[in-house]
Amino acid sequence: MSAFVTWEPVLRLMLTGDERRPRGQVARVAGRIGQHGCSLAHRGGMSATARSAVEDLQRALARGRVQEVAFRAEVRPDGRTSLAVVWPSPVVQAPVGYADLGVLVLVEGSLPAPWLRRPDPASGAVPAPSADPALLERTLRERLPDAVGATREEIDAAEARLGVTLSEELKALYRVARVDWFDDFEGADLAGEAVGCELSGPADLRAVDAAERHGGWDIGAGRAIGAGPDAAVQPLAGSPGWIGFGSNGGDEYAIDLTPGPGGHYGQVILVGHEQSLGAELVADSLTDFVLGRLREEPSGRAAQLPGITAKVRSGGLGSVEEAAHPALEVLTIEVPDGGGAPFALAPVLGLPRLRTLTAAPGTLADPLEVTGLPALEFLAVGVREWRLLLDAGAVPRTLKAAAVTVRDEEHLPVVDVANEILALWDRPPIEQTLLEGDIGPVATDTRAMLGP
Repeated sequence: MSAFVTWEPVLRLMLTGDERRPRGQVARVAGRIGQHGCSLAHRGGMSATARSAVEDLQRALARGRVQEVAFRAEVRPDGRTSLAVVWPSPVVQAPVGYADLGVLVLVEGSLPAPWLRRPDPASGAVPAPSADPALLERTLRERLPDAVGATREEIDAAEARLGVTLSEELKALYRVARVDWFDDFEGADLAGEAVGCELSGPADLRAVDAAERHGGWDIGAGRAIGAGPDAAVQPLAGSPGWIGFGSNGGDEYAIDLTPGPGGHYGQVILVGHEQSLGAELVADSLTDFVLGRLREEPSGRAAQLPGITAKVRSGGLGSVEEAAHPALEVLTIEVPDGGGAPFALAPVLGLPRLRTLTAAPGTLADPLEVTGLPALEFLAVGVREWRLLLDAGAVPRTLKAAAVTVRDEEHLPVVDVANEILALWDRPPIEQTLLEGDIGPVATDTRAMLGP
């Protein structure tokens, strides 16, 4: 991994046939190689030489028990090359794209604000008119005449462990069938068929944990959800009152003990495995759920309310002024086709909920204006913008995570800038290996390097 000659075929592959690069200028490439795959920006097939080089690098990673490395290279017209191999770091969350370094986690264990939100008190919530524990228990006993129910002590133990009082409907369910997938698989399967889902027993009940649903800052920082004043389900990632009792094989069914203003205590919600925020209302009560009286169009999913997120340019709004809103949490500024003048942040300065700012390199008129965002917890800007903030001692200390957005001419300085940011939070630096070599004049004949 530390020998330049090992990387030469990979670099040649990525450079060959790059028609967008003007002749006589420095070429810049970036990618990632892991034990079981790679992300390389190149067109066409891969030659046997390049494929062998990638496989050699993958074997080296396996020997060193390294999952993946990122790399960046600058190749001058005469072939002189500077290569940086960036090693995995516990303070960096891997990016979605191959070119970015990843997200710098400045505060260990931190999560974006939506995953930290607790449910509003639901002390006035009442069960739906359809909730009928007695009918539910009779129905299940008819469907499961030989089932063995849970004892009072088992139900009490589940409540004590969870720190909540279970709904009367859920207690009625378990009085009929205790469910044990280990010692009585057939009985548990029959109970699931009777209820309408893969059912958990009292000992396996759990609250939906918001932290478990968080997929990382790379995507999470840009997520925001809200709900109207009459929402049936609170817009949360999890709640101590969302008690998971079963699944459909992928998504989780939960009894909702902390409903929204328009919901009912004990309603059944579906926590989707492909969604990291919010849940859907599928039945007003467990009685309805068992009797098959489901909502034809599940509702309750947290909506993207106007004003919470805003994208300026690139198919979005035309100005920061249009994005300014008291509820604004996430602001993204992109460069449209054809470019344009940079933006001032003045219209959004002081907004109390603006926690995420992602601005493409060169789109901020004055990067130091970010100091006027009191709730900022995630910032993604380019190398130049970070350089200005660092030199001025103006990096917002409210940040929990950050990203250095790259553009073509900024590939190699990224790690140095990232390490300066990490040092402000006393986080360990990212390690990189710098290599120098010469691959000769950059090839322009695609036939020389691309295989079938």
